[in-house]
Amino acid sequence: MADRLSAREAVALLADDFTELGHPTRKPSPDGPLGWPGYGAARDRAAERTGERESVICGTASVGGTRAVVVAFEFGFLGGSLGERTGDRLVAAYAHARAHRLPVVPLVATGGSRMQEGMLALTQLQRVARESALTREAGLPQIAVVRDPTTGGGWATLGAGADVVLALPGAQVGFAGSRVRPADADPAAYTAEAQVAAGAADALVRPEELRGTLGHWLRLLTRPSAAPVPPPPALGRADLPATGWDAVRRARSPERPRATAYLDAFLTSRVTISGDRCGGTDPDGMLCGFGEHQGRTVAYAAQTGAATRPAGYRTAARLVRLADRLGIPVLTLVDTPGAANDAEAERQGAGAAIADLFGAVAAARTPVTTLVVGEGGSGGALALAAPGNTWATPDSYFSVIAPELAAAILKRPPEEVESTADRLRVRPQDLVELGVVRGVVGPVA
Repeated sequence: MADRLSAREAVALLADDFTELGHPTRKPSPDGPLGWPGYGAARDRAAERTGERESVICGTASVGGTRAVVVAFEFGFLGGSLGERTGDRLVAAYAHARAHRLPVVPLVATGGSRMQEGMLALTQLQRVARESALTREAGLPQIAVVRDPTTGGGWATLGAGADVVLALPGAQVGFAGSRVRPADADPAAYTAEAQVAAGAADALVRPEELRGTLGHWLRLLTRPSAAPVPPPPALGRADLPATGWDAVRRARSPERPRATAYLDAFLTSRVTISGDRCGGTDPDGMLCGFGEHQGRTVAYAAQTGAATRPAGYRTAARLVRLADRLGIPVLTLVDTPGAANDAEAERQGAGAAIADLFGAVAAARTPVTTLVVGEGGSGGALALAAPGNTWATPDSYFSVIAPELAAAILKRPPEEVESTADRLRVRPQDLVELGVVRGVVGPVA
């Protein structure tokens, strides 16, 4: 189990200039709205023990040079539970963020809703969800840090509902708290590490790295830009392929530069989002995140050359929608032989995931730029491509289907695979002539 920090200790990890917001006032009731015997005394003891008057403190702070509204839970105050007065503070904090155009950083450590206030406590989750939704609509980022423990409605709203979720290693994180989950449940499933592996959180961040990491995230997500991203220069060969089969062989060459090489060359720094928020990740097939190019923030979704799995498409769709909401231009790199087509991919909803990405790209208001850097295999590649703003490198191809599969479907013998590639017109220069791509990028002059 991770060390449990107090709310103010958690804030001190991030900033030295925390300025607390004023607290909304609610007419006090000795034992709360339900008249729960001993509730008032329990609150008084919690206040004496922690030095706080509620389970959350809210204020503004500069994190790595970016001003933000910071919400920190005090687990020592009745288990960091949410009650009516907690909800009042959270609503006021989110309203302040929108009024002053500030991102929101929840530092979550809670056991859930406060039993002594019954359903009135549980309905605070609806209030929080609405404030989060309004802040999302306002185009302001929300970056949650989940601490130990983060369970119940706090995880299901402030935590998992954030745009980006960072987790402290060893923290207990899950909807079911330790006292309500099945007796035979595997405790490892309720950890920060498990949530990252399942795609519900983006990354583990050690406490000593939290200030720098969060500051980097805030800088990147608070710099909108209306101009499209230029296509990166080619890193591989400069000459164009002579035949369709030559284009296919080049794109499949193990020596050809891959997505990581393009991202490293084009972006001076980057952070990664991970997971589709539906229980899946695809680290081997899709890389997503935000980086910096010539002082501007760029969102990226890049295929790695492997068959892309449903979680990869859903993560890319999540990335495109977040960038669109924040006004950040998107760069996509196409490189896949096609979507994963095994039985497990079908069970994971491959068709729906690809459709979702097609829809996210089509609906994006922020500019999207695509560069085909390797294989462009059918709809599994096209889903990531920007209509009207797709470019290609000399060692890439794009095809309605792989030449081998086309020959098989047309019942042609294996020796006609190469001529089939020519007939499909898959070369970069063919794609320009057909109007599928805007142009072929060359290497840096």
